[in-house]
Amino acid sequence: MIDKRVKNAKEAIDGIKDGMTLMLGGFGLCGIPENSINALVESDVKDLTCISNNAGVDDFGLGLLLHKKQIKKMISSYVGENAEFERQMLSGELEVELTPQGTLAEKCRAAQAGIPAFYTPAGYGTEIAEGKEIKDFEGKPHILEHAYKADFSIVKAWKGDHAGNLIFKGSARNFNHPMAGAGKITIAEVEELVEPGELDPNNIHIPGIMIQRIFQGEKFEKRIEQRTTRKK
Repeated sequence: MIDKRVKNAKEAIDGIKDGMTLMLGGFGLCGIPENSINALVESDVKDLTCISNNAGVDDFGLGLLLHKKQIKKMISSYVGENAEFERQMLSGELEVELTPQGTLAEKCRAAQAGIPAFYTPAGYGTEIAEGKEIKDFEGKPHILEHAYKADFSIVKAWKGDHAGNLIFKGSARNFNHPMAGAGKITIAEVEELVEPGELDPNNIHIPGIMIQRIFQGEKFEKRIEQRTTRKK
């Protein structure tokens, strides 16, 4: 069995260079690879194209890379709570490709499965469809969408073993699941790294064959974007 462990986030991101395309799992601030993002910030790599549902918030997640102008292009479905993302997009400093959320997920999953392209009705009649092939299926127009091509995919899981088998917890499964194995190299950041055989095979969400590097992260903040409470 291949041992895919690396020491830390810095070693995990080795080989990520200027101008590369990265997939980063997470939804909002849920299930984001915090340690890997921090390592990218410290590496000063630049001109990145980042594929992610959104770009975190101003002082956390991908927002940290935006503040250092390390991202050249964001491919996302949601501008969300990040004021710096919005500012850079409106000022023309950041190239942004907005994509319907379901299409974004399927373009990741298609890359994971080795499917080059697929048709979807989402976005027809909008700017999303401009310049794309249109085909009718049962009288309904569909857009041809191509699978993403990424140099690295970086995901975050709850548990993993030395071979790269992963288990996600709750809603942190989100975009991490379809992005695992969707890049040329997939890095898995986990909360708990266990010995092979400790994970129940029936509960494994992503098999180790899709993972090339795995490490145990530390000091996860697990922030909440917006907290809504009510009186008891």
